[in-house]
Formats: sequence, C-alpha cells, structure tokens
Amino acid sequence: MNDSASTPVERPALPDRLSTDPRSPHFVRAVFEHDVGIRFNGVDRHDVDEYCVSEGWIKVPVGKTVDRRGRPLTIKLKGTVEAYYR
Repeated sequence: MNDSASTPVERPALPDRLSTDPRSPHFVRAVFEHDVGIRFNGVDRHDVDEYCVSEGWIKVPVGKTVDRRGRPLTIKLKGTVEAYYR
C-alpha cells in the first residue's frame, strides 16, 4: 500500500535572502524544487528575481531592458516581504 499522497513533503526552510540566478551566492536549488510565492506589501508578485525578508526589499525586472550580458535590468523595491510555499 502506497500512502505517498497522504504523507507531507519535506520542504527546506525558506532563507532570509533568495535569488533566482544560479550564479548568485543566494541561490538555493533545493528551495526551487517547490513552488515559492512572494507577497510584497500584501500583493502576490510573480516577477521577483531576488528578495530579502530582513532588509525588506525585492528586485524585479524593468520591462524588457537587458544589460550588455543579456541579463534583465532590475530595480529594488522596498516594503514588507513575505516568502511562502504555495
């Protein structure tokens, strides 16, 4: 008998600071194996590239603008940040 549907999935604790860029020291592959949500100032955001809960900021891309290496340009927005698993 397989009870895999009823057993909870072990999820790693969400870090204080997390980045979606694999080259960043704040990238944690184990966290991205699950669906992570970010709530910024009470609104769910789906375009966050990096966040820091303790400092209260997120980085989001600015339109379709890219730097000379082809990475999106980002701006830092300050406010209340909540990270959670969906």
